[in-house]
Amino acid sequence: MTSQLSGSLSAKQRFVAPVVRLAPGLLVCATVAIAAQFLSDHYGAPAMLMALLLGMAFHFLAQEGPSASGVAFTSRSVLRFGVALLGARISAELMMDLGAETIALIVLAVVATILFGLLAARLLGRGWRLAVLTGGSVAICGASAAMAIAAVLPRNAQSERNLIFTVVGVTALSTVAMIVYPIVTAGFAMDDREAGIFIGATIHDVAQVVGAGFSISEPAGETATLVKLMRVTLLAPLVLLLSLSLRSLATDASGKRPPLVPGFVLGFILLAGLNSLNLIPEVLAATFVDLSRWALLLGIVAVGMKTSLKSLKDVGAAAIVLIVAETLFIALFVAGGLHLLG
Repeated sequence: MTSQLSGSLSAKQRFVAPVVRLAPGLLVCATVAIAAQFLSDHYGAPAMLMALLLGMAFHFLAQEGPSASGVAFTSRSVLRFGVALLGARISAELMMDLGAETIALIVLAVVATILFGLLAARLLGRGWRLAVLTGGSVAICGASAAMAIAAVLPRNAQSERNLIFTVVGVTALSTVAMIVYPIVTAGFAMDDREAGIFIGATIHDVAQVVGAGFSISEPAGETATLVKLMRVTLLAPLVLLLSLSLRSLATDASGKRPPLVPGFVLGFILLAGLNSLNLIPEVLAATFVDLSRWALLLGIVAVGMKTSLKSLKDVGAAAIVLIVAETLFIALFVAGGLHLLG
């Protein structure tokens, strides 16, 4: 009896101890994320950018003390959980609605942008990690893609700095594009479908795609949203390919290699598959999407806390040129593809 009671207490301690250890950091990240969302809701600023900037202001909390382990957990595990839940947005039906030519254009634009990023980074004297991170973020879905790709890239001293720079860069460029691209589509006399495809295939973040698309017309907004979700669908194959090809270069803290397929990628694929088969009720899918948004917001707060402004300024002008060049490249590529398709 005594041994059973002792075993029960030991099990409870094993459960409670990690919760107590992680709780301060999780609560801090949640508080900052709520503040970022409040600023976004009331002042129209991008929530991800606000979360990042506010997180960086609390950099000292990630260095040492009771919050450090919780912040580290949030920047890694909570962030990956949010990426996995993105799969609930995806279904085979939305891809079929776009048509084969549009899907082919999107896939080619994504692949070409990443390859262009690798070439441009080489010419600018920057590393391939930054090229893959910025190129994948520009090509697919902005900050969400940056966080997913960063999770499988081999880590070095610049990993967190590069992630912060990429999130700031794609968010800022998305905001500019949301204003400029509707003017561009009007200048080139694009119809609603063409404008929607261009907007959805070139702007980095989902919120800005929706804003730009519906500022043109409702049909353009609906098309832009579908095209954007198609780009999000390509996140899992890209991360899976990176994980498999770079696995030999990556090790965890104990020196072991990561799993063959990251768990969050499997979660993304599983949810996308279930949603494609209509096995996830709409209410539950909407809940998953909301959870994903909040988990990613908490994750980016934690990443911000782990990065100092001093390290961010060391990224250099070449990195700025790289991400701007990638953004212009995908816009020109998609515009050229639409012209060829008539």
